[in-house]
Amino acid sequence: MKQYLRLRSFKAISFDLDDTLYHNTPYLQLATDKFFTFLNQDYPKTQTLTPKDWLAIKHHLFELHPELKHDTSAARYAMVHDGLMSLGYQEREASEGAQKSMACFHFYRSDFIIDAKVLAILKQLAESVTLIGISNGNVDASRIGLSESLAFVQHPGHGVKMKPHGDMFALACQRLGIASAELLHVGDHQLADVSGARRAGCQSVWFNPEQLPLTRRVGCILPHVELSDLNQLLNLV
Repeated sequence: MKQYLRLRSFKAISFDLDDTLYHNTPYLQLATDKFFTFLNQDYPKTQTLTPKDWLAIKHHLFELHPELKHDTSAARYAMVHDGLMSLGYQEREASEGAQKSMACFHFYRSDFIIDAKVLAILKQLAESVTLIGISNGNVDASRIGLSESLAFVQHPGHGVKMKPHGDMFALACQRLGIASAELLHVGDHQLADVSGARRAGCQSVWFNPEQLPLTRRVGCILPHVELSDLNQLLNLV
């Protein structure tokens, strides 16, 4: 454990989910593979589109609708819908394809349970302080074992911007009925989690299991504390 700034008392701890409570890449990759397999099988015209083509469709949608940058599920839905329409599918087919492919993606996106050791740490922490999640992603916290420990999970979308914007931190503190300085946020990303939390007036813990050096890139701010093991959080409550 490394401490960079004086840690004040806090009333709640918020956790980033992806790559903080679990390694996200294999689950996201599986969901993405299943998603495109479904589209290629049920909507054969999509076999002509490469990953770069789908990405181009998404980026074009971002230009038309910037709010989609802050809602991963809505962006993926819109990407499929517009992609299917561009291939000659009718509106009904495009809407149905977007809905079904998203159902497939969401199923596999959350088709796992967090490691028992991590869940045990959260359970022990929850005995002393309120725990919540603040995530830019779209995993279903209840399916991966977090419903017993986290009071709620704050997600972006519907006008709420992703981290490092302060929207979700402010909303979480409002729901908890606490001041921003009374929230301690734990996350792996130096910009989204550490700088995002601190700019929102919250305290921050940088979870750094790989023990990477602190970056000095523009926009990054020092965390209050750096941890390499989530178990070290038990020393803070």
